Amino acid sequence: MRVLGIETSCDETGVAVYCGDNGLLAQVVHSQAQLHSKYGGVVPELASRDHVRNLLPQVQLVLEQARLTPHALDGIAYTGGPGLVGALMVGATFGRSLAWTLGVPALAVHHMEGHLLAPMLELNQPTFPFLALLVSGGHTQLIEVTKIGHYKLLGESLDDAAGEAFDKTAKLLGLAYPGGPKLASLALSGDPKRFCFPRPMLDRPGLQFSFSGLKTFALNTVLAHTPLDDQTKADIARAFEDAMVETLVTKCQRAINLTNLKTLVLAGGVSANQHLRLAMEKMAIQEHGQVYYPRPHLCTDNGAMIAYAGYQRLRAGQQDPLAIRVHARWDMTKLPAITQSDSDVKIWKT
Repeated sequence: MRVLGIETSCDETGVAVYCGDNGLLAQVVHSQAQLHSKYGGVVPELASRDHVRNLLPQVQLVLEQARLTPHALDGIAYTGGPGLVGALMVGATFGRSLAWTLGVPALAVHHMEGHLLAPMLELNQPTFPFLALLVSGGHTQLIEVTKIGHYKLLGESLDDAAGEAFDKTAKLLGLAYPGGPKLASLALSGDPKRFCFPRPMLDRPGLQFSFSGLKTFALNTVLAHTPLDDQTKADIARAFEDAMVETLVTKCQRAINLTNLKTLVLAGGVSANQHLRLAMEKMAIQEHGQVYYPRPHLCTDNGAMIAYAGYQRLRAGQQDPLAIRVHARWDMTKLPAITQSDSDVKIWKT
């Protein structure tokens, strides 16, 4: 079964083809970072227009790279949420229309389920059940995963997501959008002993997160040392990253001890952070567990994760009606589960 995956939830236009027999056949991603950089963040209307301009050429390119014609596709998966409604509508309208034209089933995929399943695209895959830390610009969630569609939310951010806090702190330091990766790079030359930032909510039990206070502490530190020289910027970046990483690692360690699940999946844009990966691996060794994550370019938004998640659900017989619906907010724990018998259901062209 060959599934075309379309990702347009925010500021990347991602398209890919996944085949059940041969894996990922081709993928392309167009980033809008340069388009939005002069505004310091994503402008929703500009994002939607850019998706309109780039989606069809990218679909054509991916099919060419995969050496397929549109009629060789067996299903279409597109991001149905959460995300920017206008951007989501571009991918959903295109995907649903193409599926109707080809006479194949279509399915709206949950963006965060795509991230959660992205490590399954690697040769070294986690096995169910496992814990998942989803860390991106819009989400910070700890999920207990029994199997696809069986998700239990253990904890999430009560305010800013981890990626959002990274980007906002980077902006305080004068770093260009998207600032999170630039802050991580700057932190490499920072002095870890100069500043000590708070570790939010580690002084109380539970698995909830809160990063607004950490962001405010960064703001006050910047104001206290303005004008900033290059070394001070690096030292603040290092202190912020250390606090963020220790907080995320400690919460994951608590979740491992609470559930006794020794397999941990990291996914989402922030999971590409090398400091976070190394710290998680060190903790997992202490807990006699193992950490899994996708390649860095599969951590950020991409069509491959949508194609894979869509493939799993389409082959189980799940598909959407002709009505096009997208969701700015979408509770992943309410997604329909895939049962064992579902995996044997065949999808045929209609």
